[in-house]
Amino acid sequence: MRAREDAFGRMIYDYHRGDRSGSEIVERDDGYFDVSGGPDTYFREYKNWSPHERKAMQYVRGRVLDIGCGAGRSGLHLQTRGHEVLGIDVSPLALKVARQRGLRSTRELSITKVGPDLGKFGTILMMGNNFGLFGSRKRARWLLRRFKRVTTDDARVIAESVHVYRTADPDHHRYHRMNRERGRMGGQIRIRVRYQTYVTPWFDYLFVSPAELKDLLGGTDWHVERLVDSGGPSYIAVIEKD
Repeated sequence: MRAREDAFGRMIYDYHRGDRSGSEIVERDDGYFDVSGGPDTYFREYKNWSPHERKAMQYVRGRVLDIGCGAGRSGLHLQTRGHEVLGIDVSPLALKVARQRGLRSTRELSITKVGPDLGKFGTILMMGNNFGLFGSRKRARWLLRRFKRVTTDDARVIAESVHVYRTADPDHHRYHRMNRERGRMGGQIRIRVRYQTYVTPWFDYLFVSPAELKDLLGGTDWHVERLVDSGGPSYIAVIEKD
């Protein structure tokens, strides 16, 4: 990733260095804009996590691959519990912050480059709605087959997503319809992230309902073992091998 494209990482880096004034802006390809909840989310200590996030951590086992690790929030907590954690991200600045905060093992790596050279994992972690990094139904199924090769027989994928259709916003409903008309899943959004003068390239990010998730997993040799509900649109899926 080029320096001027690392909008997320620059926000994380500035916050880590004491500049608490900025937030990322998410731009969707239909012109819709939204401001994120702020960078403090990525730095919260375990005691301040949402209940469903804390509950999901009880299902982590073995060596952990933290995909989209950001500032290292999840990985740092799991290190304190004795897990070996490898955090990967495409943001060089976010990884720099994660290392400065104490995450011992990191690599600048896209989810599509996860392979056997990383070793075997008992848990693949995709918190912070990072199920979205699967991007599309087709890519998700391809990646899940790759994940089989880098995980133990009893491995789990612990992934957070959003029940994207739980909204009353007509702009979102209109976007879901537009996606289906062009052959995409309703929650397959195309976005880019802005922060100050930094802007990422456009990329696909996938939100799925629990029913869509179960359908997507069909034939991949993975299944939903349980869902951890948040009481709102967010949920965490604990996915295991068949």
